[in-house]
Amino acid sequence: MTHRTEPLPSFLAEPSKIGQEISVTGKWIPTKQGGMFRESAESKEMLREWEDIHVGAKADPGVLSTEINHAVGEDAVLVHHVFKDADALVHYFSTTATQHMGALTKVAKPELHLIRGVNVPPAAREAVMAKNVPGVFGEFLFGYVKEDYKRPDRETAIMVTAKWTCEPGAESHLEELRYWWQRVGTEAHSIEKGLLRFEAYQAIGEDALIIHETFENSDTLKFHLTKGTAEIYKKDIDKVATPEAYFFRGPVSWTIRTYSKFLHLPATYSSQGSNFTQPGGSMSDGTVA
Repeated sequence: MTHRTEPLPSFLAEPSKIGQEISVTGKWIPTKQGGMFRESAESKEMLREWEDIHVGAKADPGVLSTEINHAVGEDAVLVHHVFKDADALVHYFSTTATQHMGALTKVAKPELHLIRGVNVPPAAREAVMAKNVPGVFGEFLFGYVKEDYKRPDRETAIMVTAKWTCEPGAESHLEELRYWWQRVGTEAHSIEKGLLRFEAYQAIGEDALIIHETFENSDTLKFHLTKGTAEIYKKDIDKVATPEAYFFRGPVSWTIRTYSKFLHLPATYSSQGSNFTQPGGSMSDGTVA
């Protein structure tokens, strides 16, 4: 396969302003699923444990934001944390996470967690792996954030975090995968005004990328999926990689869920549950005036 390359446009080449912040977005499911109309005891206990964890995270000054979001259409939660730096992440996993891990893992199990930052040092990776959480760690490659990192309206904005893994083979497809996602970011900047944030991260030790996007509202996400860069480039990306997980946080309508299924995205959707943001917000999720 021919590896395609082209220079990054200036808006994708600008250094990220995230600084030392590290974001963690992941999924937990109960060890025993409930029925169609009734939650299992494990599911209820999982939610109680996460609400307790949320209280502890709120009290930790190193946790810039924390969310416990209920999955839509399945028995699961999507959790999301932004840490001030690697030391804050290590502190959280050695205190709050450690205190609750025993009780939580009796009733629930972690699925994939996507951990991203400009730099994710070994100590941070080791803190996550020590808890037997299946994590993928991504470091910033390129991207843009519009409106000077201002936090979008939480009532309408939709955050999407995904992992794309290259197809196995004797030859790596990573450069090709990077090229196509660079094309997505390049064209989306002009044709998708409501795509407020686009970031690509290189997965450490894997032929894979973590992609993070913030859409202003459902209409902009619908355009992205049906007429925008997802529609334009997904067939090219599919030739070299497979989507491993898609985490949607925000008011995703049933029509959006339908469109994403047409694109065969392994998606988890969540409504907003318990959430907290430190005064001022973060560069990873957006600043608060």
